[in-house]
Amino acid sequence: MIKTDVQQALQHKIDTKTKPLGALGKLETLAFKIGSIQNTETPTIAKPAIIVFAGDHGIASKGEVNPFPQEVTAQMVYNFVNGGAAINVFSKTNDIELKVVDAGVNHEFGADLNIINAKIALGTKNYQEEPAMTSTQCTDAMRKAGDIVENLHKNGCNTVGFGEMGISNTSSAALLMSYFTKIPIEDCVGSGTGLDSEGISKKGKILSEVYEKHQPKSAEEALATFGGFEIAMLCGAILKAYELNMVIVIDGFIVTSALLAAQAINPKVLESCVFAHSSNEQGHKNMLEFLNADPLLALGLRLGEGTGAALAIPLLRASVDFLNNMASFESAGVSGESEN
Repeated sequence: MIKTDVQQALQHKIDTKTKPLGALGKLETLAFKIGSIQNTETPTIAKPAIIVFAGDHGIASKGEVNPFPQEVTAQMVYNFVNGGAAINVFSKTNDIELKVVDAGVNHEFGADLNIINAKIALGTKNYQEEPAMTSTQCTDAMRKAGDIVENLHKNGCNTVGFGEMGISNTSSAALLMSYFTKIPIEDCVGSGTGLDSEGISKKGKILSEVYEKHQPKSAEEALATFGGFEIAMLCGAILKAYELNMVIVIDGFIVTSALLAAQAINPKVLESCVFAHSSNEQGHKNMLEFLNADPLLALGLRLGEGTGAALAIPLLRASVDFLNNMASFESAGVSGESEN
């Protein structure tokens, strides 16, 4: 890769801090990446936010691929609003703004709740029978998500992480993973919210039949066929955040499935993505390998909600802080390596 003038200056700045070359490991790589995204030697993490998109899936109503009933999606959205979920705790701990979006939950929430209403429909269709959504619905979902990201950006946010909630969305993610990576669907299917080995086997068989039934011809068609409204919104949000030169913090299995669609539409989005963690959901590591991604954390998480992104954002802050505030050999009057 040919480095720009700013990137050359960034690398020099990193290398001449009062430390051995490369001694801060991934923090150095991260500082370089954030500076490259923002095209500056003095990058910042300003007003970081996490957007959690929630949506229901038609296949969940049959209960064949999900151990929890569809109603849990709406119940968890109420939990987000009431501050009781893991993402609430981690966002508060790390001073991150949290936005909750109704992308298409099979429930009507009160207008007085702190939820962004971007509902496309009361859940998707069952892709065992027909595409999950129409192309118009998919386009609308992506556009609405882009508007939400743009509003955050206008208010000074330059770093955004994404999360999701939707019973059965690991099934959609597995289908999208198989479509974009060409990995057999059986190797993309995991336990989701807690299936046992028999349940995983049954889930794999059902999703194999779904995969064979549909033959999408484009990334957008695959997203409409297999996705959820929350996944379509994740894809649109990622594309918009890239357009706005924001630092994009990618969470786990579901969010990465949306990124697979986004990078198929515009491969350059990867230039702005930081991968928060490697999930314990089967398939995520293969997704990351396909994208040549090097995640920051490996904590055994498989919760979703943007929890991995919330835990990674302090590392982004640390990386720009060392770049901006740590002394150089020259400024500190310390002899550099060549002088020892």
